[in-house]
Amino acid sequence: MSPEDLHTHGTPKAALASELFSLIAKPGRGYVFIDRTRVTAPEAELSVEPDLVVVLFSSLDAGKIRQIPSSRNLPGRFIELEGAPDLIVEILSDTSEDKDTKRLPPRYARAGVPELWLLDARGDRSRFELRVLENGEYHLARPDRKSWVHSPLLGGKVRVTRRPAHQSGWLYELERELA
Repeated sequence: MSPEDLHTHGTPKAALASELFSLIAKPGRGYVFIDRTRVTAPEAELSVEPDLVVVLFSSLDAGKIRQIPSSRNLPGRFIELEGAPDLIVEILSDTSEDKDTKRLPPRYARAGVPELWLLDARGDRSRFELRVLENGEYHLARPDRKSWVHSPLLGGKVRVTRRPAHQSGWLYELERELA
């Protein structure tokens, strides 16, 4: 694995994970997983490790997704998620763009993942896409004039912003506006 770009991959991932943790895990709604979280859905020919994965407890309880125990079968120890997480976030990199934008979305849709977020922070302007699953395929949530898009998972509008930081880096923020 090649290292990820600090300011176009690592920093935005940390910002999104931090805010999603505050909105999902901290109030006890579910889990937020970062990196190296294996997600599988055999019926969708899917086996991936997305940048961020959100699983609501209600989805676990309903059987939409399940935690796969490690081979040692120790209590509370899991190595994989099988089924449809509630949200997958992919942050584009030079080596992942085709995979993240073309190959994976149809498989995520077949697996039944309700929301897919794509963030491309590589250029002069970052681009955030929120895709919502409807009738088996993703539809792009259209941003308003201020770049807000509706997230069914979060129950309101979201947008990703960035501002210049120290020594040509960027600071990112996931902003949320309640409906």
